[in-house]
Parts: sequence; C-alpha cells; structure tokens
Amino acid sequence: MSHVDAMLQMKTWAVVGATNNKDKFGYKIFKALKEAGYRVYPVNPGVSEILGDTCYPALKDLPVVPEVVNVVVPPKIGEQIMNHCAELGIKNVWLQPGANAASVVTAAANIGLNVVDQNCVLVELCNHK
Repeated sequence: MSHVDAMLQMKTWAVVGATNNKDKFGYKIFKALKEAGYRVYPVNPGVSEILGDTCYPALKDLPVVPEVVNVVVPPKIGEQIMNHCAELGIKNVWLQPGANAASVVTAAANIGLNVVDQNCVLVELCNHK
C-alpha cells in the first residue's frame, strides 16, 4: 500500500498552515478533509478559528496527537514542523505542493518520517471517493 493510501485511511489529521482565507489552500484543504469525514485540527498561530473549529497555535497545543500532519507552509517553517512532528511522535507528514521543498523532504527523511511530497490531498480525496 502506498503512503498516500495508508494516510488517507487514517482519520485524525492536523493541517499546519490552515487559514480562514477562503482563497488559500490552507482553507480548502481543511474544509475538504472535514467534509470527507476526517477529524481534522487547524494549526496556525495567527488564526483563532476556522469554520467554527478552534485553530491551535502549534501542533503541541492540540488536544490529541494527529495520525497525519498536512503541511501548507513555506519550506523554512516546514523544516521546523518536521522536528515538531518527531518530538510529538507523529510519523506521517503530507507536504502539499509548494511546501515540499527538498530541504523539508530531506529533514523529514532524516528523522524517519513517512512522507507524501508529490501529491495534493485535494486531488487524492477526489480519487479515493
């Protein structure tokens, strides 16, 4: 089973870089996962809530440890997020196009994370219905 298929079967996700700006992927991804029945937590220190859900400042602030972290942030922040995932025992990261710089992929691989870095979760959700 591919990492894509394995991660889509997991039901607890966090979206790092989630936003309440409807034009941005951070909003579209959070909304799509939520509508697809996933338990999904938005993470963004600059936003208090998205679609009525509390938005958390950091992964460590979540009430649960997500099974998958979807990353929609610039690579510089993405590298730090990989370390946060490792510290929290999160094994699965999904790097959206634009967040999937080689430096982030390398950082994730170096700490032993399972990485999806060539697929958009919006496309994959449509393909897996």
